[in-house]
Amino acid sequence: MRRLTGNSQASQRGVVLIFTLIILLILSIGAVALVRSLGTSLYGAGNLAFRRDLVNQGELAVANVEAEFSTGDLSTSASTLSNVPADNYSATMLPSNSEGVPTALLTTTLSSAVGTHADLTGATSDVSIRYVIDRLCNATGTPTGATCVQSTASPTGGTAGSTAAVKSPTSTVYRLSVRVSGARSTQVFLQTTFTRAD
Repeated sequence: MRRLTGNSQASQRGVVLIFTLIILLILSIGAVALVRSLGTSLYGAGNLAFRRDLVNQGELAVANVEAEFSTGDLSTSASTLSNVPADNYSATMLPSNSEGVPTALLTTTLSSAVGTHADLTGATSDVSIRYVIDRLCNATGTPTGATCVQSTASPTGGTAGSTAAVKSPTSTVYRLSVRVSGARSTQVFLQTTFTRAD
């Protein structure tokens, strides 16, 4: 029977220590990577929440435009035949960039030809909301199918057995474009279309 000497036991303990240090180093690197990943995820989630808040505040422009078209300056069909700069309304389609955003929203201030309505203030003072409304027409005046984008509703009603043609009502299409500017120079662009019977 052979007995181990103290020298060989000491060398075995040294190997275990080296393996333990290597494993500890690998675990430390994994922990650092996990913390960095978590920080990036939290940063991304914060940005998404910030963007969602700006989108929600942009709904203020929709409510403002609904009021203008129901009881305000743009409530009659005759009032939409020409530009109304006080309400940021253009009777013709505004020039847009390749992404469909009117170039009027990309400038620092609106030109007096496009609009003079002051920017709306959001829920906090560092949020400003600018909007423009344009009628999807290539000419001012009475809208026609040749000059404007129009939607046609299916005719309803009439008498049974009637052979007379029923004229379908038309509605002109309007576009609302909104820019919401927030803190840290962030901007969100929103756009929707709506119709109103001619």
